Formats: sequence, structure tokens, C-alpha cells
Amino acid sequence: MPGKVSRLLVLPLLLAPALTLAATSPFVGRWGFDLTLPNGLTRGAWLGISEKAGGLDVWYQPTGGNVYQITDFKVTGSRLTMTVAKASKDRPATVWELDAAGGGLTGVQNRGGVTVKLTAIREPALNHKPPKAWSRPEPLFNGKDLTGWEPLGDPSKSHWMVKDGLLVNEAHGANLRTTRKFNDLKVHFEVKCPERANSGFYLRGRYEIQLEYESLDFNPPERRMGSIYGRIAPTGNVPRTPGQWESFDATLVGRTLTLVHNGVTTIDHQQIEGITGGALDADEALPGPFYIQGDHTGGLMFRNITVSVPKR
Repeated sequence: MPGKVSRLLVLPLLLAPALTLAATSPFVGRWGFDLTLPNGLTRGAWLGISEKAGGLDVWYQPTGGNVYQITDFKVTGSRLTMTVAKASKDRPATVWELDAAGGGLTGVQNRGGVTVKLTAIREPALNHKPPKAWSRPEPLFNGKDLTGWEPLGDPSKSHWMVKDGLLVNEAHGANLRTTRKFNDLKVHFEVKCPERANSGFYLRGRYEIQLEYESLDFNPPERRMGSIYGRIAPTGNVPRTPGQWESFDATLVGRTLTLVHNGVTTIDHQQIEGITGGALDADEALPGPFYIQGDHTGGLMFRNITVSVPKR
């Protein structure tokens, strides 16, 4: 009898991990989608799904704008159906139907009968160890021409040029990216952002450092100057100085970011949970370029853009 009792006590303990795993929804995780826009360009979208209070907590990052919570969804077996954009007077609702199988997600987006295939990969943790040393900073902008940079999309819409040694976006137009791609990095840049301007400087083409001087009541803290757009609000008391030169120093190792704005650490070793709006893709494990938004407003100027990479 004692032996039987002990075995009966041990069995639930052995089964507990398996039961826990079985109870975990296959939709839980961070998921990256590469979507093709009507203009033919590819942009990244993202889902972050966790378990909460016996159900799912779903957050969606569309190809543009900021991440937000999805409340209109249901799970039926291995299918997740959710409304990612509600209907308006100008357009029908956008509905995603996703099936979980083989550790991935596949499905379809439906908006007014127009469908787009969806495929997602689970995004990696990116728990990189900090490098022991960094290379010497090297210029990404030579102050003479756009060598090493290229417009995104239609070159005829680009208003990027070099004036008096500065990188200038004269008007609303095309975005600009580096021809080189980077993994872990340290980047320094200086920017002059006019009043009412809105732009962004992207790390690996996926994580936007917001550059803006719009009215304070226009954006919440996580979408203001020096934020990781929609993801991380800056801390510290950095005065808003439209029309003046400002410096940014970003260190990105894996998905851990430290950001120094005008000598003040405003983001200190914080994890970027996922891509931001405007990301060129959702392939977070891969190297990516720097890119600067030019499709919102013009008038911004940049100088002294340098990069360091881990020393081998």
C-alpha cells in the first residue's frame, strides 16, 4: 500500500508540466508578418499574444501607426479570428483569420472581399550578450553626397539632398535608407527638427526613434520626441528645442536598447517588444538598414551620422 500511495502522489507531479504545456495556447508568442502593400513595397506587421485571466491578451502592430490592443477576437479550436480594423463609412472592416500549426501561423486577411494571404514566424528573444568591445565610429554620411544611401520606392519622389555638408529633406516625399545592413550597433546622429515636423530614425529598419515637434496634446509620451514609437516613452528631463541641433546615441544589442538624448539617458537597457509602424519587414533575427522617414514632413536636417559595430 505505501508503494501505491507514493506512486499515485508522484504521477500528478510528473504530469503537471505536460498539462501546463498542453494548456498553453498555440497562439501565445510574438509573431512577425511581412505584408505587401498596394504600392508593391513590403512592410512588417506584428502580433503579441499572451495568456491573461484565463484568456488571451492580443496586441497588434499594423504596417503603419502604433501598436494597440485587439478586443474583438475569438478562438475556435486552432483558429483565431479577429477584427484588426473596425469598419468606417469609407471602408469595410479588416478581419484576420489565422490557423496555428507546426509552430507557425497561416491565414488570410479579408477586407471587403479582398483577401491577402498571411504567414507568420515566431519572433526570437534576441538575448544577445553585449560585445566586449566596439569598433571605432565610422561615418554613414560623408557630408558631400548620398553615397551609401538610397531612396525607398520611387526615386522621383525623393527630396533628400546634401546642402552645406548637411543631409536635408526639403519636403514631404520618399524615405531614405542605408545600403548597408547592421545587427548589433551603436549609432550617433544629430538632427535639427523644425516646429510641427514629424519624422523618425529607424534602427535595423524596424524600430523607430521618433523625431517630432508637434503640439504636446497631439501625441502621448510613447509617441513623442525620442520615444521608440508606440513602444517606449523616454524618461529624463530633456527640453523640447525645435529648430536647434540635438544629438542621439543609440546602442542596440539584440532587442535591448539604451538611448542617450542630448547627453541624458532617456531609455536605459530596455527591451523593445516588437517592431514599430513603418518597419520595412518583421524579420527581427536579420540585420537591417538605418532609414529616415521623409514621407511625413520635410524640413529636417541631419549631420554627424556615425556607426560602431561589435569588434571581432
